[in-house]
Amino acid sequence: MSYIPRLKKDYKESATKAIMEAHSLSNIMEVPKLQKIVISKGVGSAVADKKLIEHAVEELTSISGQKAIATKSKKDVASFKLRKGMPIGAKVTLRGNIMYEFLDRLINIAIPRIRDFRGLNSKSFDGKGNFSFGIKEHVIFPEINFDKVAAIESRGFVFASTVSYVLNKPFILLRKKNKLPSETHSIDFKLEYGEATIEVHKDSIDEEDNVLIIDDLIATGGTAEAAAKLVEISGGKVSCFVFVINLFDLNGSDNLIKKGYKVENLIEFPGH
Repeated sequence: MSYIPRLKKDYKESATKAIMEAHSLSNIMEVPKLQKIVISKGVGSAVADKKLIEHAVEELTSISGQKAIATKSKKDVASFKLRKGMPIGAKVTLRGNIMYEFLDRLINIAIPRIRDFRGLNSKSFDGKGNFSFGIKEHVIFPEINFDKVAAIESRGFVFASTVSYVLNKPFILLRKKNKLPSETHSIDFKLEYGEATIEVHKDSIDEEDNVLIIDDLIATGGTAEAAAKLVEISGGKVSCFVFVINLFDLNGSDNLIKKGYKVENLIEFPGH
């Protein structure tokens, strides 16, 4: 007997009959059915950093279980420095069994992990049978994984060390200049009140390591962006940022998201 995904089996054996009875349908062909699921992600900052497209393709491939492809601009947009044919995002189209398997994981695993979830809006139907919605917190998908935990000095150490211990993941220190004893990579960056430097040991991050970066607070995001660059010049990739507090009106979190990074904020307050 051939394999049938659980959700597809439920649709055929239970949902179809229930829909026909609820809407007094006489023909099974009148029952709505799922044809395809399209998962897409825009990466506006890919104009400046082509690696972000590679990361987006890898991410959607992991989430969906099917190879994703890069999407390209269909026209020139001078104000965004876009040329026709430039990669600007990634997408994957699912059909058949793999479509039902993804939907099952989305409904029963991913969506329940969204904080303060208030349901899907019925107004997201377009009148032609299409339903669309966005997901801001990509870490709800269990396929988004990481190899190591990095903490930004200094209060980030408190939270990240606990995560590292509980999940049994290596712990990386991202420290201020001249605080680490061995050879380091360093990044200079600007703050609201001046300039600063953060460093990491050269042997802390291996090629292709997926790194979770944790800090207590994000304001304008300058330190966080520098931390991401530090991971990347070390050969790793930023799996996700996690901040305890987001000062949302200072736009640091939003700026990281626009650059293609995944961000999770536990608490949000205005910064002014």
